[in-house]
Parts: sequence; structure tokens; C-alpha cells
Amino acid sequence: MTEAAHVSGKAGIKDVARVAGVSVGTVSNVINNPELVSDDTRGRVRAAIAQLGYVRSETARQLRAGHSRIVAMLVLDLANPFFADVAKGAERTLRDVGLGVMVCNSAGSTADEADYLSLFAEQRVRGVLVTPADTSGRTVELLRARGIPFVLVDRSLPADQGCSVSVDDVLGGAMAVRHLVSSGHRRIAYVGGPAHLAQVRDRFTGGLDAVREGGLADDALITIESDRPDVAAGRDAGARLLGMSPRPTAVFCANDLLALGVLQSLYAAGVRVPHDIALVGYDDIEFAAAAAVPLTSVRQPAARIGRTAAELLLAETEATADDDHIHQRIVLRPELVVRDSSRRAARVAD
Repeated sequence: MTEAAHVSGKAGIKDVARVAGVSVGTVSNVINNPELVSDDTRGRVRAAIAQLGYVRSETARQLRAGHSRIVAMLVLDLANPFFADVAKGAERTLRDVGLGVMVCNSAGSTADEADYLSLFAEQRVRGVLVTPADTSGRTVELLRARGIPFVLVDRSLPADQGCSVSVDDVLGGAMAVRHLVSSGHRRIAYVGGPAHLAQVRDRFTGGLDAVREGGLADDALITIESDRPDVAAGRDAGARLLGMSPRPTAVFCANDLLALGVLQSLYAAGVRVPHDIALVGYDDIEFAAAAAVPLTSVRQPAARIGRTAAELLLAETEATADDDHIHQRIVLRPELVVRDSSRRAARVAD
């Protein structure tokens, strides 16, 4: 091997074999099955590897194995700390078994999602953890057609169609609104995100159930729609809320980012939380407890969602031809965490 090749890091397995004075097969055994090689030979090969700066080709290994040691994770919105916490839970589990995680962000774009799915197929990823932006079912169809193992994250799927891990959002919505109704609120606004998202609809459904349980009419829960589930959209919703007459005495938001935006809007207008308007979010991200008024929120077990999804994917990818993998649909239970934003009853109308 030339000095130029050495400096540029292009040393190959044949160069290592030549420097160590062994066969290419022996070098391969040292890398992949070191127990088959004597201590002395192993030492010579490893010294040659260090001297030459040899790095084995992961691409070549993938071609032989048919897949890589990388799991892809495609989430809906990495700007939302909830998805970052889900990714952390998955990453810890996968790294413990020697797999890496490539986290990608569809930003709610079905076109970007399709592009990423093509990239994952090209890279021969071990499997995919995905929160679909495309709610038509096309994402699942594409993954299945390409033979890529997958688990839906924060989405539900019938067990005969694949594995999924989600949270009971109908129950979560009911928890939030039940808490407000029991505090005496009779006019509650629901600030939802994009209407096509099942979670947004399910949380509203749960809230409506709680309103009915409390003996109130359906119009006690007023919808303020939003096309984005972020802080800016929450500020816009807060401005609309302030213009209502009569004004709701409580607000339930489809996620914490929306709730933090509403809180900013109310604070800027001099409206006190919870004295004038009570406020409840959803997800219980880290910023919820750290807000100027600590935010009551429905907690989703984000790290557990990621960990459970990763475990399901590992079980599927490790199944053999003789081992029928049984798909699981896991639905986790949320938890209401009550803080100052709703702890004291607001001034409510009769």
C-alpha cells in the first residue's frame, strides 16, 4: 500500500493481511470471530489494523447480511419535546443490543415521509419505528411492500396488521375535562391541533364524554381549531379565546405546546391563570412543570412508549422463519398531573 493510501484512510482488508503476514480469512476471523484465532495472531492483526487505520466497510457487511445495524425512527415533529423523549427511550433500548438509531423528522409532511421511507429501504435499515404523517394507511402499505419490519409509535394499529404502541387518548381527554368539570367549570374550550390527527379527535371525544358524565350539554365544550400543534398556534388560539363572549372559564389543549402558547397570550392580556381561566395541557413535557404558572397536564409515558416500541421491533426482527411473530397492539394508560394552572377554581359563571 502506498503512503498516500495510508494517509487517506483507504487501507483495505488485504493491506491488513499483508502487514500482519496472515490470510484475508484470518483477518476476517479476528474481526468477526476472534475466538477462532490464537492470541498471538490476534495481536498481530490488531496491531496492523491500528497501524493502517483500517475501518471495515459497513456497506459491504450490509450487502452480505441483507440489512444494517441501524434502526430508523421517523417522528412527526422533533420540535415537540414529547417526540424527543420517545426517541430517547427507543435509543437506549436499541443501543443496549448494539444497534444504532437514525432519527428523522417528517414535520407532518406526507411527501417528506415518503422520501424517508425510500431512503430507509435503500439503506437496508434493520427496521422502522414510525409515527405516520400520512393517515391513509399508505405508510404501512409501503413498509410492508418493501419487507421492512416496523412498529407504529404513538399510533394504534389492529394487531393483525402489525405492532403498535399508543396511549389511550380518549381516557386522557376524559381525565382532563373531568378534572375541570369537578372544579366547577361549565364552559370549557378545547384547543385542538390538526383535525386529521386521531389523537386530536380522541382527546376531544374523551372530553365530551366527561362533559356528559357531569350532566352538561355538549356545547359546554367549545372547540377552537388550529392547523398546527405548536406554541405560535396556541398564542393565536389564546387571542381568539379572549374575544369570546361569554368567555370560557377553562381551557383544555391537545398538547402542552398549545397550552404554553395560550398561557403566553393570556398573560400578555393580563388574564390570570388559574384565577380567571384554568388551563390544562397534554403530554407533560419537561417545560410544563417549568412554566411561569406550572401547567396541569395529562402525562404520556414518552420514554416507555419508545422503549416498548423498540422491544417490539427487536422481537420482530429476531424472529426466525420457524418462529411465528405475534403482532401486539399495546395501549398505555395516561396520568393526570395537577399543578397550579388549574389547582385553584377560577371565577366561574353560573
